[in-house]
Amino acid sequence: MNAPSHDDDGERSASPDRVELATVQTVTLDAGETRREHDLLGEVSVPAAAYWGVHSLRAVENFPITGVAIGHFPDLVRALAMVKQAAARANRIIGALPKAKAEMIERACVALLEDTRYHDQFVVDAVQGGAGTSTNMNANEVIANLALTLAGQERGRYDILHPNDDVNMAQSTNDAYPTALRVATLEAVKPLQRALRDLSLALKEKGTEFADVLKMGRTQLQDAVPMTLGQEFDAFHVTVKEDVQRLSDVAVLFQEVNLGATAIGTGINADPRYAPLVVEELSAISGHPLSLAPNLIEATSDMGAFVLFSGVLKRIAVKLSKICNDLRLLSSGPRTGFGEINLPPRQAGSSIMPGKVNPVIPEVVSQVAYLVIGHDLTVTMCAEAGQLQLNAFEPTIAFCIMTSMRMLTAAIDSLTNRCIRGITANREHCLDLVNHSIGLVTALAPTLGYEAASRVAGRALLEGRGVREIVLEEGLLTAPALDDLLRIEAMTRPSRTMTARTIR
Repeated sequence: MNAPSHDDDGERSASPDRVELATVQTVTLDAGETRREHDLLGEVSVPAAAYWGVHSLRAVENFPITGVAIGHFPDLVRALAMVKQAAARANRIIGALPKAKAEMIERACVALLEDTRYHDQFVVDAVQGGAGTSTNMNANEVIANLALTLAGQERGRYDILHPNDDVNMAQSTNDAYPTALRVATLEAVKPLQRALRDLSLALKEKGTEFADVLKMGRTQLQDAVPMTLGQEFDAFHVTVKEDVQRLSDVAVLFQEVNLGATAIGTGINADPRYAPLVVEELSAISGHPLSLAPNLIEATSDMGAFVLFSGVLKRIAVKLSKICNDLRLLSSGPRTGFGEINLPPRQAGSSIMPGKVNPVIPEVVSQVAYLVIGHDLTVTMCAEAGQLQLNAFEPTIAFCIMTSMRMLTAAIDSLTNRCIRGITANREHCLDLVNHSIGLVTALAPTLGYEAASRVAGRALLEGRGVREIVLEEGLLTAPALDDLLRIEAMTRPSRTMTARTIR
């Protein structure tokens, strides 16, 4: 395919696992040569080199909100192209769209799918009024003008191929946009799941590495009972791993789409054969087993799937932040804190305190988690605010969902590669803390009884002495018996057959 020559601002065929970070996009509206386009409000000048047109221009002027254009969400751009390509195919098969026009549209859509250079033409701010109409118009105009260019025609020759009459045939924003968002979510969840699997594996490896490191477990920040550092990291591994499946469980809801519903779900302006056919074509193009919603009016207004999915993203964020809080506690010090593990140093931690190194990776992951939690509340409010046959706040739902997935993927990758893999254990320090902990007395309670064990714990705390020393001093147990009860195996897993106590 011969693409029109222009500056390459992006990368070709970005990896699906790659996380592309959003940047602020400035759209120049009055530079260089222009072409004239019109809408119901009148005529305007559009940059001659732009693939977008008058409707995109109006939206750029009306919504200078976040500085993050829809073009910074490549999965959404590709999903929009898939929807338009499927529509062109279905309309051609039905006989509503001439073969030549359908092929022009398909060629442009394939270019958008294969080459990210064109994504910077999706210039409308992600947060916008109009229930996504500006995004849909932007897609229609880019595809029409790209198709014209690839066919050797001038941009803006809508008498040859029209953005609305041809590219948007048998569609409404109200079915094309939410369908694209569902497909985009199915695509964007893949790198997030990959990142979670990588993190889970790294935590599992640390669990194996630290399997013999004895330490004190803590509840409410107080000494509890002994455990191994390996058990602690293996618990992190399990809690991360299970959310890979949770994402799959909820993402399957996005396989049900309302494409063919048009304006409110009644299918006005679409051939009766169109809806099932276009969904079939979109399934083939996207590779996802999509199905047509059984009630298109309900599906057009309901945002329940996004509420559930956002809840899973929040769950992941909460877990990640909890793990990062633990890592910061366990590595605190290095001399006056817990000091049980060492996080890999990443940068100087202070402009005034020489030698200070901060846990910057766990800190940034927690901050991402707070943003995701906030986005979840926003998604909830947007879904609740939908009225009658349409939810006008889908653009903000899209912005929150896509941004949360992007940030989580980037944060998890950073946590895995720049923190977890480089963690080391202070083995001797961990063991010393166990040996001097009053929590050891819990392992003796089944043998000594609660009253005697409490007395030993009280003396140990008051006198600043070890539990072992006091037990031997009081003659409560012999040294061999005490050694047996305080074995690592006995303290970190069920290993004792309970019998009636003989010692009081």
